[in-house]
Amino acid sequence: MALSVSRKHETKLAAGIGFAAALLADADTLIRSSNDPLLNIEFHRHFTHSLLFIPVGALIAAILIWPIIKKHLPFRKIYFYALAGYATSGLLDACTSYGTQLLWPFSDERIAWRIIAIVDPVFSLILIVAIIVSLRARKQRNAQFGLLLAGCYLLFGVYQHSRAHDVAVQLAQQRGHTIKRQLVKPTMANLILWRSVYQSDGLFFVDAIRVVPFSDEHIFEGDQVKPFEQQHDMPELDSASALHHDIDRFRYFSDDYVILDPAREKVLVDLRYSMLPNGLAPLWGIDMNVGSTWQHAQFVNFRDGGVETRLRFVDMLMGR
Repeated sequence: MALSVSRKHETKLAAGIGFAAALLADADTLIRSSNDPLLNIEFHRHFTHSLLFIPVGALIAAILIWPIIKKHLPFRKIYFYALAGYATSGLLDACTSYGTQLLWPFSDERIAWRIIAIVDPVFSLILIVAIIVSLRARKQRNAQFGLLLAGCYLLFGVYQHSRAHDVAVQLAQQRGHTIKRQLVKPTMANLILWRSVYQSDGLFFVDAIRVVPFSDEHIFEGDQVKPFEQQHDMPELDSASALHHDIDRFRYFSDDYVILDPAREKVLVDLRYSMLPNGLAPLWGIDMNVGSTWQHAQFVNFRDGGVETRLRFVDMLMGR
């Protein structure tokens, strides 16, 4: 973005400033506490990613960069390029399924448009090539063309999301289900294979949906599982306890798509993400085996997908 509005003799400086400013938004990952494991996920993609914070974040970036390159650019130019770079961070993150507080402080809603994976090599490659070509040619037109291609790829994500969503709705209707709520999100590093989760009749239904342009859809039916219910699953938990508070925080982070892990005792997991698009094996959750309800729950990651899991994922991606 900074390259696309830069002058010919300022392309390298603009690229560096835009790069640094865009990364600064993710400095919120440094907000953490050894006494409160959930503090990090609570503040990641929080105020530093909001639309209102963009001019403030760009100003902080410009102040940090200014002593290094003040001999080459005036402060107003540094701020201009920092603003261009910083402005992209929250908006791009909102395109994923993780959730970004774009409207803070007016709203605490975690906005997730779910049109692209958190990591998408095609999208990244488009931008990387555009940056390299633009820096070599010192022409903002190349960067602008790269942004156009990247925007077209995001629109393709909108189209694919719409198709996958329609298939998920049709599948629920075929099963005779009335959808209470649902989400459809791309799986890792692609816009072909999507994870569908919807709630109906007191259960979550998880499926994988493969959508390819100019081709029929392919459904990989998956599991069904009961949602976590505080009053039913942990009725004796004191509402004033630290554990109760942590459960509420994790439910908010996960948009309340939470279940008790079928394979682990007292582990509450985020159903939005799994090792397989139609499975229940989680990527992360909170371990509530803390000994005392007045202690904080532990945030845990799971990366136990073996060769068989990866091969099954590839098979689904290829439509086999």
